Amino acid sequence: MARKPAAGTRERILDAAAQLFDQRGVHAVGMQQIIDEAGCGKQLLYREFSGKDQLVVAYLERSAEDWDRLVTGVCAAVESPEERLVELVRAVRSMAPNARGCPLRNTQAEFPDPDHPAHQVSVKHFRRVREQLRDLARRTAAANPERLGDRIMLIIDGVYVNGSTLGSTGAAEAAVEFAGDVVRAETGAAVG
Repeated sequence: MARKPAAGTRERILDAAAQLFDQRGVHAVGMQQIIDEAGCGKQLLYREFSGKDQLVVAYLERSAEDWDRLVTGVCAAVESPEERLVELVRAVRSMAPNARGCPLRNTQAEFPDPDHPAHQVSVKHFRRVREQLRDLARRTAAANPERLGDRIMLIIDGVYVNGSTLGSTGAAEAAVEFAGDVVRAETGAAVG
């Protein structure tokens, strides 16, 4: 009879894989590196994840959940819909210089085949993010909330790229002010 893995085994493996994927990229990390980093056996890893694709999908789903928690936190902490849009940019700006970029964007670039599960998870996530931002923009006085949401998404995309390449000395610092300018121009609201 096979032993049952210890509680938290799946998360420990996923933590190790996420750390390696975030540092090096998905294609650059082999399953043996994940086994070594997680301190588990090959059989245990494959019991939890049938293969690398399943592990990558779990990593991306976790990253998408992190984004959702960020949006939920911003919406709970900030009342004004205009300020929420700016605060999302601020939150991303604070994370981006310390990362190699957005895990979902990076992985989507590594898997250009639209039929690959990692590609599909990333595209689904960004469609949902776009709708989230547009929904927040619809709660403002913007004449064209879809355009406002799309502009905020482009600013966030730029923050991830600029922050990961130039770090804390990059132009990502200006993103929050730029988001405020865009929100003011689109809504006429005073935002900080």
